[in-house]
Amino acid sequence: MARIAALFPGQGSQKVGMGHDLADRWPTAASVFAEIDSGLGAGLSELCWNGPEEELRLTTNTQPALLAHSVAAWQVLAESGFRAEAVAGHSLGEYSAVVAAGGLGAVDAARTVRERGRLMQQAVPVGEGAMAAVLGLDDEVVVGICDEISAALGEAVVAANFNSPGQVVIAGTAGAVDRAIEVCKERGARRALPLPVSAPFHSPLMAPAREGLEPTLRELAFADLAVPVYRNVDASPVSSPDEVRDGLIRQVDAPVLWSQTIARLRADGFDTFVEIGAGNVLCGLVKRIDRSATSYPAGTVESIENVISELVT
Repeated sequence: MARIAALFPGQGSQKVGMGHDLADRWPTAASVFAEIDSGLGAGLSELCWNGPEEELRLTTNTQPALLAHSVAAWQVLAESGFRAEAVAGHSLGEYSAVVAAGGLGAVDAARTVRERGRLMQQAVPVGEGAMAAVLGLDDEVVVGICDEISAALGEAVVAANFNSPGQVVIAGTAGAVDRAIEVCKERGARRALPLPVSAPFHSPLMAPAREGLEPTLRELAFADLAVPVYRNVDASPVSSPDEVRDGLIRQVDAPVLWSQTIARLRADGFDTFVEIGAGNVLCGLVKRIDRSATSYPAGTVESIENVISELVT
């Protein structure tokens, strides 16, 4: 019998229209969007469904919007009898994972990620930070290049997301990232290209955002999780409120160990992964990390119905 882990996407998976079909099809999904709209005092569902896209791309909107879609899809699946034995989320998606595991309510999580987005955007003025994707180099090579450039320039650039073997995202000051792109290409990267993001997420430049968010997370009442969440910061499974809170605080300016997280889940016996929410980025990463794993997207009516038909007995 399949051992199922639920995965939740992060920033970059958003698109106008996400979740609208779920709300039309299932009252459970519509109620999640309505609850979060009410809790935020804003028409988040309208923005998710109708845009404009430039507003949806603003970090303070993107983060609660993606969470709302993921939680709505999760609730529909849960109501159908779908069960997962573990959860994990990529960056922002870790909040959706904690909600799915019963550690936080949807409204508390949406308010927190809206504040998280505001603080992350505020931490580094637009144009001063950057991120880039590096393809075709080993993790250790990319880390070494970042260390070398940070030392030479006196500016931070680090490996921020270990997404899959041969796919690392770097983040730091704009000048250091530009130089790292050049050096990665010189050292044999298949591609090294800037990403269209507004801040250097998961880098030391996000320390002010972590410090700003920590009091909010300290005040939140987390519950014990029904299933473990595999944390971004160390790829380890945790279930207690203190461990969950600690992981969410630390991940703001720490690398996302996604490749290591999927590898740990596989080592722990999980063979089936369901990406719950917008897009199918994580399904693609799972395949690159371990081709023997099975993955399913679950963010549209059609894909959710497929998961129910395949995995709910």
